[in-house]
Formats: sequence, C-alpha cells, structure tokens
Amino acid sequence: MDQFTINLIFVIGSFLVYIGIAIWARAGSTSEFYAAGRGVHPIVNGAATAADWMSAASFISMAGLIAFVGYGNSTYLMGWTGGYVLLALLLAPYLRKFGRYTVPDFIGDRFYSRSARMVAVAALLIMSLTYVIGQMTGAGVAFSRFLEVDTTTGLLIASAVVFVYAVLGGMKGITYTQLAQYVVLIIAYTIPAVFISMQLTGNAIPQLGLFSTHTESGLPLLAKLDQVLLELGFNDYTGQHDSTLNMVLFTLSLMIGTAGLPHVIIRFFTVPKVSDARKSAGWALVFIALLYTVAPAVGAMARLNIATTIYPQGTSAESISYEARPDWMRNWEQTGLLKFEDLNGDGRIQYYNAANEAFAATAEERGWAGNEMVTFNQDILVLANPEIAQLPGWVVGLIAAGGLAAALSTAAGLLLAISSAISHDLIKSTFKPDISERGELLAARISMAVAIVVATWLGLNPPGFAAQTVALAFGLAASSLFPAIMMGIFSKKMNSSGAIVGMLVGLGATVLYIFTYLGWFFIPGTNMLANTPDNWLFGISPLSFGAVGALLNFIAAYITLKLTKPAPERIQELVESIRVPRGAGTAVDH
Repeated sequence: MDQFTINLIFVIGSFLVYIGIAIWARAGSTSEFYAAGRGVHPIVNGAATAADWMSAASFISMAGLIAFVGYGNSTYLMGWTGGYVLLALLLAPYLRKFGRYTVPDFIGDRFYSRSARMVAVAALLIMSLTYVIGQMTGAGVAFSRFLEVDTTTGLLIASAVVFVYAVLGGMKGITYTQLAQYVVLIIAYTIPAVFISMQLTGNAIPQLGLFSTHTESGLPLLAKLDQVLLELGFNDYTGQHDSTLNMVLFTLSLMIGTAGLPHVIIRFFTVPKVSDARKSAGWALVFIALLYTVAPAVGAMARLNIATTIYPQGTSAESISYEARPDWMRNWEQTGLLKFEDLNGDGRIQYYNAANEAFAATAEERGWAGNEMVTFNQDILVLANPEIAQLPGWVVGLIAAGGLAAALSTAAGLLLAISSAISHDLIKSTFKPDISERGELLAARISMAVAIVVATWLGLNPPGFAAQTVALAFGLAASSLFPAIMMGIFSKKMNSSGAIVGMLVGLGATVLYIFTYLGWFFIPGTNMLANTPDNWLFGISPLSFGAVGALLNFIAAYITLKLTKPAPERIQELVESIRVPRGAGTAVDH
C-alpha cells in the first residue's frame, strides 16, 4: 500500500469519527451550544481543554522553535504550562461559580457596564481572529503534504469539516470531538518520539532519552548536539543567548496570556460544579504535560538527525550530494517549505551558519559559498520526523491525522468563542435582550458559519503576519482581559471606569508597541523603528511586551478607581459571594 493511501485512510477515518461525534452530540439548546449543558466530566473536560489548547503551534511549531534555538525557547514550555497553573488557582473556579457562558459576559455583569462588555468583545474578536488564521493555514499546509493537494484545497476541506461539527454540535459537539482529537494527537506525537529516542539513545522514554547517552558517539545526547552545532558555526543548544529580562517577560506574557485566552476560559464553564473547574484545570495540565515534556526531546533529536543526515561521516567530512538526498527531503521540497541551492556548484549540500563571522574563514577554506539549505520551514519538523527517522508508513499517516487534529481542535474552540461573543454578548445581551432561546441558538450557528467563512478567507489571504499573530494574540489577552478578570474577582471595589480605562490602556500600549517594530497592521515598511534589540525600549522585545501591557492595565485601573467612586454595594456583595467558599458546590446564576 502506498503512502498516499495510508495517509488518506488515517485522515478520512479520523474525520468520520469527528463528524459522527458531532451528529451524536448535537446541541439542542443555548446551554448545550455555549457550555455543553454544564454536564462534562472533569477528566473529559481536561482532555478536551488540552486539545483545545494544543494547537498547530504546539503540535507542529513548538518542537521546531526549540530545535532551532534550543534552551532559549524553553520559555514557550514554561509560559504555556504556567498559564494553566494560574487558571487552576486564580480564575477557573471563580468564573465557574459566577455561572456565565463567556468572558465578555462576566466582565459586562461584574463591571455593570455595557461599555466594558463591548471593549471585552472587541479584544476577544481581535485576538481570536488573529489566532485562528494560523490554525487554518496550518491545516492547509498539512493537507498539501499528506493528501497531495494544494494549500487552498486543503484549507477548504479543513473548513468544511470544522463547519459540520462546530456549527452542528456547538460546545457539546466540540467537547467530545476534542476528546477524540486529543487521543489522536497525543498518540501521533508520542509514537515517532519513542522510535527516534530508541534509535539515538536506546531509551524508549523520550523524556529520559534527552538526557541519555548518544549510542553512536558514546557522548551524552545534548553534549553531542552541542558539539555538532558548534562545529557548524551555530550557537550551542544548551546555552542561553537572550537577555534574562526578555526571557522572564516573555515567559510571564505567555503565562498571563494563556490565562486570559477566552477560548480556553470558556471550557471551564462546561463542568457541573465549581470544584470540577479546578479539577479540570489539573487534568488539563496532566494531559498537556504528556506532550510538552516530549517536545524538547523531539526538537533536540530532530536537530541532531538533520545535521547527521547531511554530514553522515561527521562535520569534518564531505556532506551528502544533492542527488543522494533522502526521500523525505525530496517530498518536502515539493511543498516549497524546504529548498536547496547549490551556491558553490559542487553538487553537495552545505549546511552551516553563514552569518557567523568567526566561522567564515573555516567555510572559505572548505570551499563553501554559503548555507545551501536556503529554506527550512521550522513547522515541517514534527510532520517530517517519521520520514527523517525512516519509520513505517502508518506512523507517517498517524502524524498527518495528529497535525490536522491539533489545528482543527483549536480552530473550533476559537470559532466558538467568536460565535458566542457575537450571538450572546452582542445580540442577546446588548442589542436584542428579548430574543428567544431558539432565535439565539440560530444566531449562534449563523455567527459560527460567518466566522468560519471569515477565518477561511483570512487563511487563504493571510495579511502577511503569520509569524507574529500568536505573539499578538497572547499580548492582547495578557494586556486586556487577564487584568480585568483578576480585578473582577479579587478587587471588590474595582468599578466599571477603572476596568474600561485599564483595558484600553493595556490594549492600546501593547498594540502600539508591537506595531512600532513590526509595522502598522504588520504591513511591511510601515514600522517606525527597526525591530532590533538596540531600538527596543529598555531592551524589551515586542514579543515580551504583553506583561508590560498588563502592568499598565493594572496601574491605569487603580488610578482611575482612586479618582472615581468604588463599585456599588450590590456588586461588592456579588464579588464576595464568588470568592467565599460557602455554597461552592454549585454555581451561582446571577
């Protein structure tokens, strides 16, 4: 059986499972559409939350980010995992006890203000739309390689599948679909890692293999990787090459950004009891850790595999010839995500750090004219891993299904957050309070359909900022919604004016800072300053500014509170009822 047929069986088989679940779990009420009837078991919700969170960025991109930078990009692991600790301890149980469906719903009621609700809706729509572009584009990339169609066709197929199970099932259908998607993606991610760890270290547990001995050289795996990279002019893998300030701020931005992402928060509205919200967050951490602890091993082992594939006799010997390149390179060249250029005309592939001036003399002595792997999209690393390690065809098919499951599960969660904000927070709560439940459910489904069309269009016509969208989404969540939710729970005197001013200041400062260095709306050439460390304010990267925006949000909110009256007594009593453990067995419906 050829590889294309195997891929087709795995992908179509998984899609049929998702659509079957959606039909079985069809939402019949707004409660089922928004919150799955609040009857989801904490373990099921934990797995669904993990799938919702582990997007194409986690499944496809994270190992690549770690592989090509090393220790410095461990901030992604620390920040994203730490965000769930914040969710479990500080947000999830209290938001569940409040008994609402959406984040803008909580902010609008807690701050007794339509304006606060509108600001929250605006922030939610901006961050969710920017985030969903990457998911839809990632699905298109996976389809283009594994089903041998162009990316446009792949994107349209992905949109059609999401349309069926998201519009039909709402949160109820998405929850159980995400449970199935978690099973698919964790198996798909782990099995190749086990094979590769066995090949390189003889250890079947990748997390331990990372710190084991490299079988061929007898050196510790990480020491061998450092040696190979330094010999090719790259930075050592285990060293720190970024400022400590940026690492701390970036980690913090990812943490509070994670805790403020609306598509993650709404998952905690689906469990029966307040205590179940905390349990869900705990289980989500367990399920996420199963993948996140494997990612560093995947990244390190893949980077070593790439180098040793090109230099099979060691970095001091000749590299492989272009004609002798392995099949996985030929396959990925067809997608345009991997590209070679024979700069010195010797018919071989030279791979090294041509930007390293100290290495230039060595390269010139060897007759090298530059790095000939001119394009290596980091996102292909996990998808190509089974082929790099020459694993069986069924493992390649499994990776195809896993990558698509990761992209589609998060896309569905984001689209539900967008749909809920439009149908519930704009139509029901603001413009047409007397709408019937049936009418609201219809509006929710129409909103979802429109959101999918918009997301598909943006995926087909990306505004040119694919690499920056995730950073912007986290920066927006960190600087706008997270502080408002925290103050809404733990500061009973915080009033609507403080919350609105805080959100606007945090949001505005973060967007302005990012656009200053990356261009207005990410249009090339419109940036006011070059995106280089010497131009950054106090050396703070635009990717790390979300934490600063959050601090400005808190400061602006409390200054405004000092200049205005505190929240009404009834609101203060409401906050007390949320925070005090009395009656914590059930959610309060305000």
